[in-house]
Amino acid sequence: MAPHPVMQAIIDLSAGACGGIACVLSGQPFDTAKVKMQTFPGLYRGFVHCFVSVYKQVGLRGLYQGTTPALIANIAENAVLFMSYGFCQNVVRFVSGLDQGTDLSDVQKACSGSVASIFSSLALCPTELVKCRLQAMHEMEAFGKIASGQKSTVWSVVRNVLRTNGPLGFYQGLTTTIVREIPGYFCFFGGYEFSRSMFAQHMGRDKEHIGVVPLMFSGGFGGACLWLVVYPIDCVKSRIQVLSLAGKQEGFLKTLMGILRNEGVAPLYSGLTPTMIRTFPANGALFLAYEVSRKIMMQQFEQ
Repeated sequence: MAPHPVMQAIIDLSAGACGGIACVLSGQPFDTAKVKMQTFPGLYRGFVHCFVSVYKQVGLRGLYQGTTPALIANIAENAVLFMSYGFCQNVVRFVSGLDQGTDLSDVQKACSGSVASIFSSLALCPTELVKCRLQAMHEMEAFGKIASGQKSTVWSVVRNVLRTNGPLGFYQGLTTTIVREIPGYFCFFGGYEFSRSMFAQHMGRDKEHIGVVPLMFSGGFGGACLWLVVYPIDCVKSRIQVLSLAGKQEGFLKTLMGILRNEGVAPLYSGLTPTMIRTFPANGALFLAYEVSRKIMMQQFEQ
């Protein structure tokens, strides 16, 4: 028996939250390196240099700066994303004239994920702004963009945003986040479903029973597709959210054109290496946790 739509939404939300926790715990150091390299591309020669420099400056904890808001961000984002993903699949079925419960094609699922990302952006933007600022606080002080000796805690950053810009200050970079998420999650869910379909076809079984390793690889493949397409947009978003700590920052287009005019194309891809290394374990863990927890909860209604 299929669960009630409200219960289905709660299941999707809970499974998405489990996926978000797994994603952060498996990939936070790589995300920290990504944000630092995006915001200050001339400071680090590469991924390894960034890791070593951070470790020498503040120790291992420096690689886990922003873990608390990252957990909040990923739990919120993935909970809303996967809940909206289930709802958007039903909308796609309705628009396509399909019965409820009918399996969608990989492209239709990709479209569902793309639309769902609009809702998840609203949950993600405030917490990601806090995370990015925490991750780049040391460099902001070193370059004299903010006064030295500032506290680098979640609550100090939150208070600073509220005092300087008010509640709407948490949504600096929202437009860029949405611009990133819509094509990104089309590729994310499209790549994930396509990879699962290929494994299922090769193994001669349905997509729900391809096993743990193919499932995690499919999650990583979806994440790789996302980042390869949207990475320059994410770089602009990180610049806006971090540098706005020193004062009002230009919007997406002006920031993008400023980077291209003053620094060239290469800085838009600074930090891509740790991102691509991170994407397979982090997104593999995300989808594994999501699929397993969702299956366990769904089984409670099938008994």
